[in-house]
Amino acid sequence: MNWTQILLEWFYKNKRDFIWRKTKDPYNIWISEIILQQTRAAQGLPYYKKFIDVFPDIPTLALASQDEVLKLWQGLGYYSRAINLHSTAQYLYYECDGKFPNTFNEIINLKGIGDYTASAIASICYNLPEAVVDGNVYRFLSRFFGISIPINTKSAHSHFKKKATELIDLDNPGEFNQAMMEFGALQCKPKNPLCLKCPFKDNCVAYKNQKIDLFPVKKRNKNMKIRYLNYFVIQDKNQKMILEKRKEKDIWENLFQFPLIELPKLECKREELLFQIKSKYNFTVKFDKLKLWNSAPLIHKLSHQKLYIYFWILNSNESLQNGVSINDSRNFAMPIVIQNFIDNFYN
Repeated sequence: MNWTQILLEWFYKNKRDFIWRKTKDPYNIWISEIILQQTRAAQGLPYYKKFIDVFPDIPTLALASQDEVLKLWQGLGYYSRAINLHSTAQYLYYECDGKFPNTFNEIINLKGIGDYTASAIASICYNLPEAVVDGNVYRFLSRFFGISIPINTKSAHSHFKKKATELIDLDNPGEFNQAMMEFGALQCKPKNPLCLKCPFKDNCVAYKNQKIDLFPVKKRNKNMKIRYLNYFVIQDKNQKMILEKRKEKDIWENLFQFPLIELPKLECKREELLFQIKSKYNFTVKFDKLKLWNSAPLIHKLSHQKLYIYFWILNSNESLQNGVSINDSRNFAMPIVIQNFIDNFYN
């Protein structure tokens, strides 16, 4: 057997029984691939089931509100994925008669769809020979062939794409792509790969040279951005709170949050914070003393940012205009760090 046949034989014996592998509907494959970006399959599975249940096709997704889509996405992170999903569904519904395109070039031109997702949809749904390249593929190919190009550089994708295209099974491109990703996920794992039971070990450059831990090669990234966020939990006499939607082109765009003051440093005097929050939001009601909920900052890590978060409690014996009740707040899509605070604070 050649290299590709060995891989496919391994796949048919070892592949996991995921629900999205039981269909070739491009809508379902699209949803699954977007969810599985930056998300482990075990974590993504319940989101996929819930998403398909609520939005089973392009029309239902397109006609939903963005807030409904974001709420369903809450906890998955990388919320731009959900925003792009919704926007693309609307485009397909209103401009393409609700039909998903069936060529690679048309698919990759859709908002939120890059080479990886377009290749997956094109190969799985339409049997087109478009090789996928994701983290699992980078790892598998770099180890087997001893490719030392850093995978987080611009030149890496084209090189690995070309190599995967040379290997792809032209009769079963969708199965081949899934096999490549599955092999990287289950066999050629990031840590403690199953080299002794690997069908490719005799010809694997990294294994033969005892350099498994050195592949794939990554170029050191820049230091993470550090941010200091002060959230104000403003409550009135009816226990209604103030929520606002983030509008900036930034993390958590279009999600709801408490009124926020972001500072260039961690510590700040209470008087200064109180002055800033009142000035920024032009509150007219009277408040009690400002109280700090967490004595040490909560640390929330994103892919390229590290957030230090304080929650400040500010109560008023008056009624707040546009206040939101605790129960109604459950309907708002918000960052998981905000949702976790509400669950802890009000329970």
